[in-house]
Amino acid sequence: MTREKKLILLVLFTSLIGYVEWGGGNYTFVAQAELEAFEQLFKQPLSVLHPLIILPFAGQVLLLINLFIKQPRKAFTYIGTACLGLLLGFMFIIGVTTLHFKTILSTLPFLITAVVMVRYYRELENE
Repeated sequence: MTREKKLILLVLFTSLIGYVEWGGGNYTFVAQAELEAFEQLFKQPLSVLHPLIILPFAGQVLLLINLFIKQPRKAFTYIGTACLGLLLGFMFIIGVTTLHFKTILSTLPFLITAVVMVRYYRELENE
């Protein structure tokens, strides 16, 4: 497996560990929320039509496509990572503004991996 595909896989995995809590003792991980949204897609399709559900899911699909094609496309990686970054970046900002350290720590692996991915592509361009 190439370094590029390893980074894509890391972006995917780190996006799933995002954690968020809200009032009344409610909490979820991105992976749990995604499974629930996928189940709702077949029961009540209109209930999952929200940008913070559709865009990250589309990003994951693009990254998965990149994993299974012979030569990954840089545009797919950038777009997929950006779509996931909208949700996880938003979660990070919420964690920082509310000083919720579990949320901050759960989003950092994705944000760091995304930065490493961008730096990797920039190094390729400079060669």
